[in-house]
Amino acid sequence: MKYIKKSKEPSSLAEWNLRPSNRSRNWKSFASGVKSDVAASLLKEQGYICCYCGITIKRQHCHIEHFQPKSLYKDLTYVYTNLISSCQGEDEKRPRTPVHCGHTKGNWYDETLMVSPLNPDCASYFKFSGFGEILPTDDPARQAAAETTIHHLALSIDKLRKLRRAAIDGILEATVDLTDAEIQKLADGYQRQDSSGRHTPFCFAIAYILQQYYA
Repeated sequence: MKYIKKSKEPSSLAEWNLRPSNRSRNWKSFASGVKSDVAASLLKEQGYICCYCGITIKRQHCHIEHFQPKSLYKDLTYVYTNLISSCQGEDEKRPRTPVHCGHTKGNWYDETLMVSPLNPDCASYFKFSGFGEILPTDDPARQAAAETTIHHLALSIDKLRKLRRAAIDGILEATVDLTDAEIQKLADGYQRQDSSGRHTPFCFAIAYILQQYYA
């Protein structure tokens, strides 16, 4: 999981929220143009990776996720700071299996046991293995939240493990002849978006492996 630094809400959403009647509308009645603006803004601020698993996402294969579920927190339905972008399309009533991330989370939310990508320290709750596994941190104070989040988002399913391992294997092969300083520079680079504003898929897992295995 990578920290998402929220940007300013799109002006179209701000205008939408000026009308009290709009803020109480059902999500399905959200104006399509405003919704598109929100979706585009979320993708950009996340560097085009899923808010939870870190896989690359595009508009047609992602959905706007309410971190605090709109079914439980209706007053946050159109609040931009509660909106993030998750993989698997929003119009898929039965998303392609296996289902994970936002669609698996559904209406579940626990303030103390859900690790939030809006928390600047969210990455510290997890660790990764060279085999692509995602595991809870060794910190006892954070293990319960990490374990619960992994479970409810299905982050340890075989599909994601294999994708993470492929990403990790690819970068490890490229580090064979690098110095420790060069590897550290490479790890730091994975924390940032590239020149086109995109993050590498599973960048946080790759950075973790580089920092841990070559520390």
